[in-house]
Amino acid sequence: MMAAIVPNTPSVPLRYSTPVGGVAGTSFKPEHLPAILDAGPQRDFFEVHAENYMGAGGPPHRALETIRRDHPLSLHGVCMSIGGPQPLDKAHLARFRGLVARYQPALVSEHLAWSTHETSFFNDLLPLPYTDATLRCVCDHIDQVQEAIRRPLLLENPSTYVAFQDSSMSETNFIRSVAERTGCGLLLDVNNVFVSATNHGFSALEYLADFPLAHVGEIHLAGHAEQADDEGDLLLIDSHDGPVTDAVWKLYEIVIQRRGPVPTLIEWDSKIPDWPMLRAEAAAAQTILDHCAETALMENRHAA
Repeated sequence: MMAAIVPNTPSVPLRYSTPVGGVAGTSFKPEHLPAILDAGPQRDFFEVHAENYMGAGGPPHRALETIRRDHPLSLHGVCMSIGGPQPLDKAHLARFRGLVARYQPALVSEHLAWSTHETSFFNDLLPLPYTDATLRCVCDHIDQVQEAIRRPLLLENPSTYVAFQDSSMSETNFIRSVAERTGCGLLLDVNNVFVSATNHGFSALEYLADFPLAHVGEIHLAGHAEQADDEGDLLLIDSHDGPVTDAVWKLYEIVIQRRGPVPTLIEWDSKIPDWPMLRAEAAAAQTILDHCAETALMENRHAA
């Protein structure tokens, strides 16, 4: 049955299937392809949403195959509904597995969220209560995904706008428990931390101090939008439609100093800028990553 839905493997060998290290990358947008090709192979990687490539072929796959020949790839799922109470959609999981097999991405990730209910699919990443029952369900779903793709999955912390009264543990403790029980890695979205901290009135620094950084295998950075809630208070939206803010850059530097360099992705999914502007955001992240690596190298030399 898998043969009917897994796309054919490209004829050109794919060269990147190992971790990309402390490198900054960007979301891949087809309109940037000519500029990317003109620049030639770079020290970077590209991330795509898996659901945009679940067809068998056509222009999306031709563009992605072109990028994949010379650049590492991060495959980011947005519709697996890891946190949902229902069983995982087997057809969706099979398509996801097929993409992993086809493109051999360096990184594979999904969200700690849910987006389906019975036969309905929501165009959003919805929060979940942090309870023992939810923990068991999330771990079971991650086990199924990792068994299907035969590799660890990176789980992304959410941006949230509501909290559940019946939550019995903190978000950081919940995420830590998931990583320890399933062996999955974590994708730390620093912008999500800042958005949630602002919306719920907690300290982003305290959240990061309690976050299990040792499990982090990738970091996301993005822009957010400012709105007002019904009471006129500031409400941040994880919009991915602008540059990374100064506050998020500062948090990112703190994380890198504590965790060390890890692959870092600039997400920009609407109001797409020209390629030079997006590339400049990645270059700013790369500067922070390189500075951290150089500092660690000098400290090791002095220690020796």
